[in-house]
Amino acid sequence: MAEPLGLGDRFQSRFLAARQLRSFPWEELEQKLRISADPSLPVEILHKTVLHPLCIRYPPPTKYRRCFLTELIKKHEATTAEPLDDLYEALAGILNEEELTQGYKSYLLPTGAWVTLAESVAIISGGTTGLVTWEAALNLAEWAMENVAVFSQRTVLELGSGIGFTGIAICKTCSPKTYIFSDCHPCVLKQLRENIHLNGFVLEPETAPHTPTQPQGLEAETANSQQPEIIVAELDWGSVTEKQVLDLHPDVVLAADVVYDPEVTSALIGVLQKLRVSRGARKPPEVYIASTLRNPDTFLLFQAELDKVGIRWQIIPDHSNTVFPCDVQPNVNILQLFIEPASMT
Repeated sequence: MAEPLGLGDRFQSRFLAARQLRSFPWEELEQKLRISADPSLPVEILHKTVLHPLCIRYPPPTKYRRCFLTELIKKHEATTAEPLDDLYEALAGILNEEELTQGYKSYLLPTGAWVTLAESVAIISGGTTGLVTWEAALNLAEWAMENVAVFSQRTVLELGSGIGFTGIAICKTCSPKTYIFSDCHPCVLKQLRENIHLNGFVLEPETAPHTPTQPQGLEAETANSQQPEIIVAELDWGSVTEKQVLDLHPDVVLAADVVYDPEVTSALIGVLQKLRVSRGARKPPEVYIASTLRNPDTFLLFQAELDKVGIRWQIIPDHSNTVFPCDVQPNVNILQLFIEPASMT
């Protein structure tokens, strides 16, 4: 059982992942400051958040950092302690920054490594929602880290990878042999490739011809260890062929937060059906779909469509550990699908 995080570390994990400010343990900070006017706690939080080396190199959005520091200063000023120059100097530096359309989020893994992603500051950007990380991606990665054997030394195909959080986390913790990220939107694919490289991984040359041969990102040491073969594939579910899907030879197929629209659901099931084509002696892949239950009718429709085409499914029990901070604990279900050869259904 891991030791519970201290207050400073809890601020750090939430801050670097750019969570909403209301989800921080402000009340606990206020209580500690009322008990003691020792300035070391606000300074510790400052250095674990705004002045953390990862934040300096890959900063969260400017407005977010400015609001966080303003709130931290407010909590400190509510005590009788002397003002802290360090806090005001840090805020002054941020006030002079230009507001950008992109920021970074960083997530601490149980191994001590980080996953850092460049993300859009807007939920919808460039005509897509794929430039941000959604809750089911975090949940699916947590489940994967409790079920390493599902991925170890196997070929994993992720459908709708977005900007890459789930796959990068799995590549850093679960030792897959090959990981195939896939999506269809050009802006998403571009950001996905950049995030993979940012985290120290090298793409196969034919999938990213302009990628430098030597990693220069967040954790270049990853390339010095045995890393999985990493591929980025452009897969449009509406037009992808059986051959294109089967030529990827996946042992495991994953997807997160892709069941949100009836049209998308129909296209997804079409891809899953293509995996049922006979592949000689190869077993059908294991399939896991993580979905945040925003609209129960859409989720029920997905289950009904699976039943209609003869794809059996079951809901996997919740995993035990929460690794990544969330603003609100999401209602996520992970379905395991059983893709059997068409002749058996």
